[in-house]
Amino acid sequence: MTRAKRFATWTAVLSVAYILVFLQIVPLPLVEEETAAQIVPVIPWWLLVTFGSYSLWSLGWGLFTFRDCEEAYEELMGEISMAKADLRARGVTVD
Repeated sequence: MTRAKRFATWTAVLSVAYILVFLQIVPLPLVEEETAAQIVPVIPWWLLVTFGSYSLWSLGWGLFTFRDCEEAYEELMGEISMAKADLRARGVTVD
């Protein structure tokens, strides 16, 4: 099973389970009904905020450890220098 199929399968299963709990067709075990009524509607927002936080952390960590990849750093700096030289040749002020 490919990663995309696995992701789609789990997403479908969890979505159906969430909808069943949200519509109160299946009760949430070990949680009082009043507490579940307050928590269940905000679960999608919580997942969205969690994903956003993870994405920002991942991006920040990549920037923080960027100089650890010397070859990529040197390649990127070379491309930046070439782009600046090209822009200067066309009469654009870069600095």
